[in-house]
Amino acid sequence: MRDSLRAKAIAVCDAKIAAKGEGVGLSFYAFFANRNDDPERLMEAADWWIRRHRLDHFEKAVKIREMMKEGL
Repeated sequence: MRDSLRAKAIAVCDAKIAAKGEGVGLSFYAFFANRNDDPERLMEAADWWIRRHRLDHFEKAVKIREMMKEGL
């Protein structure tokens, strides 16, 4: 996953956790605007989330943030 997408994902997780607490869940769609304005990055995130890690549709933001920080 490219560094810019990883940094954006970590920032989104941080914001969600700050706003709603450590129990908040999210999907990879949280990393994008409501419209599909960057299909390449969307598919990159989907591939990381679904194919590579076989994550559920919603996961805890703290889990995703740690995975991103660890470079998984």
